[in-house]
Amino acid sequence: MSELTGKVAIVTGAAGNLGRAVCQTLAARGASIALLGRDAESLEATRAGLGESAAFAVDLIDPQGLEQTVAAVRARFGRIDILANIAGGFTMGPPLHQTSDQDWDRMMDMNARSVFNACRAVIPHLLGLGGGRVVNIAARAALKGQGHMAPYCAAKAVVIRLTESLAEEHRDDGINVNCILPGTLDTPENRAAMPDADFSRWVGTDALADVVLFLVTDAARAISGAAIPVYGRS
Repeated sequence: MSELTGKVAIVTGAAGNLGRAVCQTLAARGASIALLGRDAESLEATRAGLGESAAFAVDLIDPQGLEQTVAAVRARFGRIDILANIAGGFTMGPPLHQTSDQDWDRMMDMNARSVFNACRAVIPHLLGLGGGRVVNIAARAALKGQGHMAPYCAAKAVVIRLTESLAEEHRDDGINVNCILPGTLDTPENRAAMPDADFSRWVGTDALADVVLFLVTDAARAISGAAIPVYGRS
């Protein structure tokens, strides 16, 4: 029997580069996968070959819609054991004094509010089942501000503090909450944006998915509230 057999994992941003890798990795270890994201067609394409799984198109910024979707996941699978908050995004911006409200809100929504909304919707179900695992994706950039990246750096720093707060709140509830701080991910988009870089120094999505896998298994039962750097050689 695989280590995640009988477990149900919600993966947000499931159709993205990292989301796909996480879905495949968790499914290969026996988990049933609830794929969440905006685009139903992309989710269904990702779901192909995963085994026991279902796709749920939802806007993670809509709290009511997300709560209804999480309830639908519970109804479909009967339980929820794992939340992998993979959804997020990055765009380089102007200097802070030229940053619009829309640019600021976009980075906050994609990277912080999505995590807040998903945790708020899923935690009650984990409490009802006596525990679970939550893994959030922060970033190396959360540790130090960088020029033209203030909204992104701030949003990912929020993810770290949210992770620590949740871990403290649920330390006696059997719910472990951790986050990962990736360096540069080896994705087609990053290769196109930085064609002269040494891609071998970057973090593969499969390697990062393995870290997510570790954190949701019993091997990581003593780890909660951690912000784990995964930089590769970048």
